[in-house]
Amino acid sequence: MPKNPIQIKCLDHVVLRVRDLSQAMAFYEDVIGCALERRIDEIGLVQLRAGASLIDLVGVDTPLGRAGGSEPSVTGPNVDHFALTLEEFDSDSIRSHLERHDIESGDPATRYGAEGFGPSLYIKDPDGNTVELKGPPEAPDERVSKADD
Repeated sequence: MPKNPIQIKCLDHVVLRVRDLSQAMAFYEDVIGCALERRIDEIGLVQLRAGASLIDLVGVDTPLGRAGGSEPSVTGPNVDHFALTLEEFDSDSIRSHLERHDIESGDPATRYGAEGFGPSLYIKDPDGNTVELKGPPEAPDERVSKADD
């Protein structure tokens, strides 16, 4: 059997769907100590730096949040997805590996993560949770700051 091409480096980010974006930001910034990394108001995304990782907040009343379904509740999820940073990203090898395990994947795309922009693809775990497999950044020292938006 070929070597598993998915070698996890760390947790890159988690995306939380929130009812009140301002309240969630205040909690994660003021209470937890995260710092604003970047904000894209057109889609309803706020990214907060949490050490080497990111916590993304998506308001349920924003375009991105509405795509996730009804608002979080006792019976509804508030985690949109989480991302794992991989040591290497060979999309063909990863997709072949996933196919051998009967796991479908989305098309690879360049997405922003805790280390900057890099390749990634989405898969679902057995319970339907979305997992993003994130490759190393294209330019590791060029993170977007809140001033760049």
